[in-house]
Amino acid sequence: MDLKQLRYFIALAEERQVTSAAQRLHMSQPPLSQQLKLMETELRVPLFRRSGRHLELTASGKTLYEHALTITRLMEEAKAEVRESGLGIRGKLSVGVNTLSDARLPGALNVFREWYPKVTFKIQQNETNMLVKLVREKALDLAIVRLPIDLTDFDCAMLGEEPLFFVTGEDGGRKLPEHGEPVSYDTITKYPLLLPSTEGLGLYNLLLEQFRSRGLSPAIIGECSDIGMLMELVASGFGASILPETSLSRYKRGRIRTHRIDDPQAVSSSAVIWLKRQYLSKAAIRLIQTISETPPVHEYQQ
Repeated sequence: MDLKQLRYFIALAEERQVTSAAQRLHMSQPPLSQQLKLMETELRVPLFRRSGRHLELTASGKTLYEHALTITRLMEEAKAEVRESGLGIRGKLSVGVNTLSDARLPGALNVFREWYPKVTFKIQQNETNMLVKLVREKALDLAIVRLPIDLTDFDCAMLGEEPLFFVTGEDGGRKLPEHGEPVSYDTITKYPLLLPSTEGLGLYNLLLEQFRSRGLSPAIIGECSDIGMLMELVASGFGASILPETSLSRYKRGRIRTHRIDDPQAVSSSAVIWLKRQYLSKAAIRLIQTISETPPVHEYQQ
C-alpha cells in the first residue's frame, strides 16, 4: 500500500460514495474501486460496509483512516519544511472572509506581508455556511467566520466580541430615542426587522435566541446576507436591522440612525477556523497568529 492509495482511501472515507470520491480525485470510478479492492485484499479485512450507494467505515477502516491522515499530513509537512528551509516561507494562502466578519484582516495582512513578502493570497468573501463547506473541502486554508457554528470538524482561534447595534433609516417610521441612545430588545420588537446572515446559521441564530430567551417575538420581514444591500434597504426605510459594530464602520453615508442595544449579551463573536487534523503550512500558521494578535478595529462613532 502506497501514499497514493492512502489518499484514495481518505477521499472514499470522507465522501462516502465512490462517485463523489472519484470526482474529488479527478479520476473515473472503476480504477478507484479497483484500488479499494487491492487495499482490502492486501490488508485481508473489509474497510467499508456498503449501505445502498453509501460507504460506512468498518472498525478496521476507521483505524486505517486515522493512520492515513497522520501519514499524509507528515508527508506534507516534510515536503513543506524542506522547501521552506531552502526558500523561506512562501506559497499561496486561500483565506475566506464572512460578509460580516472581523475588520482586523486588512491590518493583519499588511503586517504579515511585511514579514513574508513571498506569500500570495486568494481572498474569498462568502456566507459562513459556504466558508465552512469550502474549509471542509480543503478549498480554503482557513476562514474568518461569525459564531455560533458547529465546530466539531474544526480547530479555531477566537477573535473576541464586539457590540451589536439596532439600526434604522433616518425616518424609522416610529418615534425612536435620540440617535445614539440605547434601546432594549423589547423596543426592537416594535419594528420590522431585516436580519443579516442566513436563516439557521451564525448571527441569525444568535439574534433569534436573544429574543426567544426573553419571551419576545420579533417582526422579521426578511434576511439579507449582503451587507451593502442590507444597509441600503435600512437607509431607504424598508426595515430596521441589528448589526455588529464592524459592519457599521463600513457604512459612511450618514443616512442611518444607530442605537447600542442595552443588554450585556448584545454582542457578536468571530473566529478563525481551519480543518482539524489537516496539514497547515507555516505560512498559514503564522497568518492565524498574526490575525489573533492584531487588536480589534473600533472605527464606528455614533
